[in-house]
Amino acid sequence: MRRLSIDPYLLAMAATVGTACLVPVHGIGAVVAGWAVKLAIAFLFFLYGARLSPSAALDGLRHWQLHSVVLACTFVLFPLLGLAARVLVPNVISPQLYAGLLFLCVLPSTVQSSIAFTSIARGNVAAALCAASASNLIGIFATPLLVAALMNTQAGFSFNVLLDIVMQLLAPFLAGQVLRPWIAGFVQRHKPVLGYLDRGSILLVIYAAFSEGIVSGAWHGVAVREMLLLAVASSALLAVVMLVARGVSRLLGFSREDEIAIIFCGSKKSLASGLPMASVLFSGGQVGLVVIPLMLFHQIQLMVCAVLAQRYAKHPQVVPAE
Repeated sequence: MRRLSIDPYLLAMAATVGTACLVPVHGIGAVVAGWAVKLAIAFLFFLYGARLSPSAALDGLRHWQLHSVVLACTFVLFPLLGLAARVLVPNVISPQLYAGLLFLCVLPSTVQSSIAFTSIARGNVAAALCAASASNLIGIFATPLLVAALMNTQAGFSFNVLLDIVMQLLAPFLAGQVLRPWIAGFVQRHKPVLGYLDRGSILLVIYAAFSEGIVSGAWHGVAVREMLLLAVASSALLAVVMLVARGVSRLLGFSREDEIAIIFCGSKKSLASGLPMASVLFSGGQVGLVVIPLMLFHQIQLMVCAVLAQRYAKHPQVVPAE
């Protein structure tokens, strides 16, 4: 009997949330943590810029039909479904958690896991690399604009917020792109160490966000029933996007390999990009609540995609029926 393996990083995130609940940072410690989070966010996006090959992104533009479907799923279909989920408020989920669900819907796709699952499923890995990279690059601009357009009652978007986005997200990313010819080799050689720093930065963002939520009392109103209903809503959201992505792929005559890339890239949402963006776009204890749907969706998408990728791999000529 095969043992069910659990991603150690998911356990680390759960432990970080537990630590924030038991030992939240406050006072001068919260101020220090706030500056540490800003530096961590800038470091994350600097690494994104240093890792992304401009030539790979340009080469991928030749498969524009596939990328168009992925981007439409990520920045059109998801936001529309997020707006439709407004009917769940307040009987199913609270307005605060709905804000997090809607924020989840405007985020870019993942890169690493989208490519990994596409590879396991024997799909078009090169197309997945380009599509996921393009999604993250466009998301730097598209996500804040969609937040401003769709979430004007939940999150402020002013010149100061725009300045934070430029200084914490865009400027480090562009710096990584400019310095890439000189540091790409160093980044590649020290990929394991930088990977730990990368993930450690995300854990720091989680700890600071949940600590602020605990100190401000924002978590007091979250019930177990509401979390279970949120998990059901997140699962339904993922299922609808996957089914639409598969249907559109077949309707447009994409190959099986391209269809796999579209499904895995078009249905995923990036925790690595979403948490730093939430820290920039939202303030106060609201951040802790806003990131709950994202963290929950992240775990659901990993489990579902792992099972789906294995099914594709076991039946290379037969696309799973459900």
